[in-house]
Amino acid sequence: MGHFVDRGAELGQLTDCYESETADFVVIYGRRRLGKSELVRQSIADRDDTVYYQAVESTAPNQLEQFIDTATTQFPSLRNVRRDWEVLLEALGEEDAVVVIDEFPFLIDEDNSLPSRIQRVWDTALQETGMTLILVGSSISVMEDKVLSGSAPLYGRRTATIDLAPLSVANAREFFPAYTPETAITAWSIYGGTPYYLQTIDPDQSLGTNVQQTILSERGLLYSEPEFLLRTELRQPNTYFSILRALAHGRRTPNEIAGMAGVDSGSLSTYLQKLRRLRLVERHIPVTESPTSSKRGRYRIAAPLFRFWFRFVYGNQDQLHVLGDDAYDELVAPDIADYVSPLFERLCQRTLPELVDRPLRDVGQWWFKEHELDVLGLTDAGLVAGECKFTSHPVSEGVLADLERTASEVQWSKEPADGETMYVLFSRSGYTTDLEHTAATRDDVSLFELSDLITTDPTS
Repeated sequence: MGHFVDRGAELGQLTDCYESETADFVVIYGRRRLGKSELVRQSIADRDDTVYYQAVESTAPNQLEQFIDTATTQFPSLRNVRRDWEVLLEALGEEDAVVVIDEFPFLIDEDNSLPSRIQRVWDTALQETGMTLILVGSSISVMEDKVLSGSAPLYGRRTATIDLAPLSVANAREFFPAYTPETAITAWSIYGGTPYYLQTIDPDQSLGTNVQQTILSERGLLYSEPEFLLRTELRQPNTYFSILRALAHGRRTPNEIAGMAGVDSGSLSTYLQKLRRLRLVERHIPVTESPTSSKRGRYRIAAPLFRFWFRFVYGNQDQLHVLGDDAYDELVAPDIADYVSPLFERLCQRTLPELVDRPLRDVGQWWFKEHELDVLGLTDAGLVAGECKFTSHPVSEGVLADLERTASEVQWSKEPADGETMYVLFSRSGYTTDLEHTAATRDDVSLFELSDLITTDPTS
């Protein structure tokens, strides 16, 4: 792994656990490739009381032997202890050790009783010690079912949970500090906030060259990455591939997705549910509605790299092969603004709380019949309505007029009677002089540039 970016809050949280007098049980999970192992390795780098065991797919006796080998390197006295998980963990508890079990789901696959056994030794011995036990996992469904859910044996034992999120654009930018704001936003729209993907970027090369070499070329590190990850998580990935392809090509409602993917709309929800559990797909609703009761959900691919891959690589492998080094210029470049546009909207929504001085209750998109707002923030003082344009022309007054008209259609039950709507515009290519003049004379209109979006650092 290259350089380690951000994660200061998580490192601090782990260090506090290690140094507390009490027993700590920490669960770290999140999508693959986000840097969970690297986070833990960084946190224990200067300590000599740690056992870091990376589980592998193997038989249960073999896994136990490997754990013992790792543990006795640091604590030689464990050689005389019976070869049994509970006895070993109890002995490590007496040493107040920090014990990390990475890829815990591999152990559960081989021995389903392990969570109950860890729970038993935790309750009888470990919680009275100064030990820190950390379980790390990328298989979100296994971690949720076997470790975090209310019916799991270990439920209620953990003292901390770190659900590792992708890096923000501002942090991702550390991987390509010299790129202009526009190129940086485009790079984030392709690679997302996943450290493993970002570190394939050579910051001295252009973005097009990087994408060509890492994603579009058969020798590229990420050329088969989405396919590889889906095959590790799913038994019959082909239907999922068709659904992800439909999403990557802009289909958003269940009917549109089922139509393009050729999937029976009755069984589509089962597939979407699974993709949502893997956090590859997310459902979103108009921000004014209730998540529990709204029937107007739309779906989208959560991870940018998957969205890019299913739009430009999946099904185009023959063409990429023929085009060779020209693939980026021929296939991707003509469509890149259109591709970035929806991700640009998400970025604007995410950064809005940093840019307006009203505390936001919620922010997202809004749509009703033919009306649609790229950004809508809900505040106790009124609405914040926004339009995002990732186009090559300056934004004109007509866009503001349309925005005001659309915002007047919004129904929100908690809208204050005297609320004043604020209008915000985000543009890739600046604004016309007329619109700049209008914004200067009105205190309810704000115009933002791309650079405004990547200097602030929202926590989400």
